[in-house]
Amino acid sequence: MDLTDAQWAILAPLLPTPRMRRDRRGRPWRDPRDVLNGILWILRTGAPWKDLPNRYPSYQTCHRRFQTWVDRGTLRRVLRALATDLHARGGLDLSEAFIDGSFASAKKKGSASANQTGQRDQDHGHRRPRWSSYRYYHRLGLAA
Repeated sequence: MDLTDAQWAILAPLLPTPRMRRDRRGRPWRDPRDVLNGILWILRTGAPWKDLPNRYPSYQTCHRRFQTWVDRGTLRRVLRALATDLHARGGLDLSEAFIDGSFASAKKKGSASANQTGQRDQDHGHRRPRWSSYRYYHRLGLAA
């Protein structure tokens, strides 16, 4: 679900205006509303950037703008404004919240057991890729 016109009216002043080159060369900036809708889709679904649907700008554009807005504090102000608006309309209940949604998976027969072919199971871990937005979620306080 994309931003409503009422939500966009609140958020538009929080976003920086696109820079125009003096020589008018280069690609024109994508509409900030479309980019923000793409970013919010990623945050809502938890999908990888490359899986961003075609109705949004390219994932590279959305990710680059996401990084810039996080670094400058813009996205924090946007999310705060959205939460304030949602709370004012009665759609945000802060009486119940999840603090941590992490879990530890367990393997059948233990992690060092042998499988049917006689090979040992190996725990490869789940290291987050360097290019993921995981660090930005933490900086925004969105991840545990």
